[in-house]
Parts: sequence; structure tokens; C-alpha cells
Amino acid sequence: MYILFPGRHQLLTQFQFDYLQRLIQGSPDQTDIQGNSVEALTVDAVIFAVTSANHSNTRRNPLPFYIRAIALEEFGKQLPVPCFIYGIDEVGNVPNFSSYTIKRIKHESERMFDLTPENTLVVCSTPVLEMYEKEGFRILPAELTTRKTWEHSTALPWDVVEKIASTSAWQDDTWIQKHIHSSSFDVWKKYRAGDKVQRLFRDAMISQDGDLTTTRDYNTYVRQMDEIAVLKYNETSPYIHPGRIGDIGCAVGSWIKLACDDERYRESDFYGIEVARQLFDICQQRKHNGEFKNPFVFFSQRNAVTGLAFDRGSMNTIHTSSLTHEIESYGSREDLLSFIKNRYDELAPGGIWINRDVVGPKAKDEVILMELNKTDGRNNDYEKTFGTREELAGYLRGLSTYGRFLRFAIDFRKKEGYKLEYETIKSGDSEYIKLRLKDACEFMSRKDYVDNWESEMHETFCFFDFDEWKSHLERVGFTILEKSNAYTNEWIVKNRFQGKVQLYRQINSSFEKMEFPVTNMIMLAVKN
Repeated sequence: MYILFPGRHQLLTQFQFDYLQRLIQGSPDQTDIQGNSVEALTVDAVIFAVTSANHSNTRRNPLPFYIRAIALEEFGKQLPVPCFIYGIDEVGNVPNFSSYTIKRIKHESERMFDLTPENTLVVCSTPVLEMYEKEGFRILPAELTTRKTWEHSTALPWDVVEKIASTSAWQDDTWIQKHIHSSSFDVWKKYRAGDKVQRLFRDAMISQDGDLTTTRDYNTYVRQMDEIAVLKYNETSPYIHPGRIGDIGCAVGSWIKLACDDERYRESDFYGIEVARQLFDICQQRKHNGEFKNPFVFFSQRNAVTGLAFDRGSMNTIHTSSLTHEIESYGSREDLLSFIKNRYDELAPGGIWINRDVVGPKAKDEVILMELNKTDGRNNDYEKTFGTREELAGYLRGLSTYGRFLRFAIDFRKKEGYKLEYETIKSGDSEYIKLRLKDACEFMSRKDYVDNWESEMHETFCFFDFDEWKSHLERVGFTILEKSNAYTNEWIVKNRFQGKVQLYRQINSSFEKMEFPVTNMIMLAVKN
């Protein structure tokens, strides 16, 4: 008979060890989830199915598979039967994940283990057990005392993880020492896993699965990033200092790939930092595919806001693109200022931070008039809600520019408590939106991102103008190069503004047409 023990296995407990030991030894006090006694049985092997094996460095899955496997191997050595460990990748929330797990084990074990209800007992104390139960497996409940309320007789492994996350001197805590198994204690101590978990749990910006937002369509996002990668690289490459080059928020590694193709930097080392798991996975796959000419390319999944991404004084160039506004949007002003200080600390003397991002206009609180196209779609029926991102995107595409603004005014940073103030005024046959220049620019910059509308509605672009950016950078010690500038992206003007929106200043009774405001900046900050 086999014992299958599925779980993320971030940590193992003394209870789990004692429970398996009693099962293997045939202790008469064991019962299954139905309350039936478990007869004495011969256990041929314990099989650990390590789920979310391809995830790490997130609150939900802080430890990589190899560290979990090391702890499980040490754990298994203390049991009197052979133990086997198989990694099970995350495949999303599917109702037949148990079937996938069984098939994956059969495949990974070269058909050595074909687990069935006739030859396998499943140890599980979470709602996951119901999937195995539906397939006919007998369930051994471990810590679970009643499935009606999902109460447990002792601390679960994740309870211990959370306790470590909130306890600075966790290795000396008597409660943790009581519940953690020695195999996990030794591995967590050796690999400083407690420090990592505490850092991840302090990070309020990132979701438990390691993403800034859960509403982003990464297929669309990646396509957009790759489409403008050459433009971004050409704009920033003249300022790169060779040596140790870091790209924070590297997305799918496109900027690094282009830099690796550049003969000027063939002797450099490249370090890509990406917090979003989906994008980090693509970076790793591209590296495995041999897409980077320079072999000295290293990727890490981490958040560079809450701490240093690189050693102090170690970097010659740090590049960021379309990142700093996300820190302000999903984090806080304090997070953004911390991010600025961290980049200064990481650079070697004379090193440069190249920051390419959106930027707010000067006089952003000025009240102006905005005229919008009403003939390019529907002007009403703009308040519907939809269950899927795809349905919402199709609906938004049918709205006119004017109708889309009305929807934008409802959705923009609503969850953050922001209220976009505006009024509609008429002059002759024309109708205008009266609002702050800052809010007009927020709409103009976001109105065409219908595929990721929900995600974009969290983001703010115009919190700093160019001079405010300079001021904050200089405050921590940076010198701003003269070639730094804010500019109006002509492609955006031609393809997204013209024929859709026009801005005016009201001077007495006349309206003066305004030039389109700046959209982007490139900030070149050097550490003295």
C-alpha cells in the first residue's frame, strides 16, 4: 500500500512526522475521514506530491521546489519506509487537479507508481481532499477533526509559516520549536528562509501569488512590451555604462536581449529583476532557449521596492521602464521614495539610473476644457458591468471617446478612493468637459487600453511633473544630466489623440487651443 501526501510542503511539522510514523507502524487508533478504523497495513512507500512546484518567492509559495525537496528528503530519511518526492506544477484552479497529480506522478516516476484507490491512501486535511474523495480514494485526515467547519486538532504547516513571518527571532520561539519538524527547522535556518518569508509578508504591494495586479492580461501586456522594445532600447542605450547592468521590471527580458546584441556591452553582466511570476517564467524560458547572446544573464523574481535588488555600490547601470508609476499606483508615495533611495544606494560612484516612464504635465492642477469625439461609437450605455475581461473589452471598444470618458470618470482609481471632478459645459454647438489638466491627461493616456481596463484603472501617470521628479532625485544625492527631458510622444499624438480629443484654455469668452501635453520622460540620474 502507498501513502500519497499532497501539499505545497513549504514546511513540515512534528505532528505530520508522528502521524505518518503511527500509520506505518500500524497504530490501532487511526481512523479515516469517515471515522472508520484504519486496519494495520504494510506501507511500501510514502509519496510526497509537492504542488505549486514551479512557483517560488511569493507569499503563497516562498520557497523554491529544490529547498522544499531537501527538507522532505531529510524528513523521509527518518521514516522506516522509502519516500519519493515529485514536483507538481501549478495549473490553475481546476476541479480535477487530483487527477492531474496522479497522472503527473505516473509520468515522472516512469510508471513506477500508478496510484489508484485500491493501492493508495491519501493524507490530506484541507478541502483538496474532496477531489481525491470523488475519485474513490480513502482519505486519512491528519490534523482535521471536522470537515463541517474545517477545524484542526493542532497547528497546520501554514500556521507555522505565518508565525515565522511575524516573529523576528523565530528560531528561538518555543511555539515554533514545538510544532516545526527538525528537517524544516534545519533547512529554513541554513537557507535563511525565515528572512525571505518575513520580507515577502511585509510586502503589501504584491499579491500572495507575486503579482502587482490580478486583472492584467499578460498576453496583451507582453505583446505591447515587445512591440516597443526597440524604441525603448534606442532611446536609452546611449547612456548605458558597461559593467554590471541591471534592468528592474524587466518584463520578458526584451531590453536585456537587445543590450546583449550590442557589441558595446559584450563584456558586461546583465541582471533582470521581475516581480510578476508570469513574466519571470518567460524570462527563464527565453534564457533556456538561448535567446541571449551574452551568457552572463541572470534573472531573479523579487520586488525591488521593499529592499535592495542589488548589493550596495555594485551597479554601473540600472534601467527601469514604465515601472515607477506602478509603484505609486499599487504602493504608496513612501514606497516610491524608498525605491528612489534604494537605486542610489545600489549604484557605484559614477553609475547611472536610466528611468523611462510616463510623466505629468506642468501646471497639472490648471482647469481646462476637453472636447471629445462623439461620433466614433456609442455615447450612452456606459455603466454596464461584466463577468470577464474579454466581455468588458468588447463593450468598451463600442463606446465613443466621449462615452469612454464617462466610464473612465466612474472607474478611475475608484478602489483607491479617488473621485474625478468634472462638469459638462456647452458653447454654441459644441460640448466640453471642464476638469483639471492632470485628470484630462490621465484619461488621454489610458483611454485605449481596453484589454486591460480594470488593471489600468488602478494606475496613475500624472502624480509628478518633470521638475518634481528632478527634485526628489536630487534630494537623495543624484545629479540629473542635461539630456534628461520630458516630451510628447508623436506616435501617441497621431494615433490616439488627433481626431479624438482636443484641449482648450478658456480666456474670457474665447477658447484657445492647447498643444498636447507631455506624455513621457527619460530621466538620467548619476550618482556622484
